[in-house]
Amino acid sequence: MSGIAGRVADSTGNWVDSLAPAVTRPYLRLARLDRPIGSWLLLMPCWWSAGLAGMHEGRLPSLWHIVLFFVGAFAMRGAGCTWNDLADRNLDGMVERTRSRPIPSGQVSVKQALVFLLAQALVGLLVLLQFNGFTVFMGFASLLVVAIYPFMKRITYWPQIVLGLAFSWGALMGWPAAFGRLDWPAVILYLGSICWVIAYDTIYAHQDREDDMMIGIKSTALLFQERTQPMLASFYAAAVVLIAVAGLMAGGGTIFLVGMLLFAAHLAWQVMRLDINDPAHCLMLFKSNRDAGLILFGAMLLDAVV
Repeated sequence: MSGIAGRVADSTGNWVDSLAPAVTRPYLRLARLDRPIGSWLLLMPCWWSAGLAGMHEGRLPSLWHIVLFFVGAFAMRGAGCTWNDLADRNLDGMVERTRSRPIPSGQVSVKQALVFLLAQALVGLLVLLQFNGFTVFMGFASLLVVAIYPFMKRITYWPQIVLGLAFSWGALMGWPAAFGRLDWPAVILYLGSICWVIAYDTIYAHQDREDDMMIGIKSTALLFQERTQPMLASFYAAAVVLIAVAGLMAGGGTIFLVGMLLFAAHLAWQVMRLDINDPAHCLMLFKSNRDAGLILFGAMLLDAVV
């Protein structure tokens, strides 16, 4: 067990392993703070939605809202991962990449994980309560989707749809945070973000394809198999079209459209470079979606003020 505490199969060589106090490492891993890419991907739709609102108003979105979404995304992604690991604690022990996670490896007990989950959720609640009433309502409405996601891979080959519903929810938050209501640009952005999430999480799921097949876990990676590239191209194309429509409806102009072209080019690069039989390459492409998201958000900010 001491070896696991120092080095784990699915997370090595990061700041948690090298800098964090030993007693905190299992909890930081449980919240995935050693691998923050998921928090960034959860954050992107929040910032995009705030960017839409900024383009609509012709000014930069509220810096306070940008900061709140940043803190909230990291807190709630940590809470979501803790919940996921609680639900999957038996399955994780059967998968090479996840068997050394804090709960299946015994570094954190179920009771300790539950307390940690509540603490992270409390941080998320405190962040949420800084927004207007409608945005608070939208935040609470997301909890059902988050709660059921860990169980979807047991019953459907499309758990990525449910993940898309959850990870894209921020698209329904940034616009209401600015206007106190939900309008079509945010809804269409949400649909586009769902397509984006389905595609990038399919890439991610190819890392575990063989293990998932053995233990009966379902995913779009197993469903698509050798058809993954054309399916990714379809979902990414849908994402580009829907997000572009949302931005144009919000008043986006030339700079926004240039950003969309760069975003689309990045997604096309992922599809062309994909090798589903190379787990490390799949992980690299998956992580690159943060950069794609930041490119789009940057274009929204520039469009709002130029």
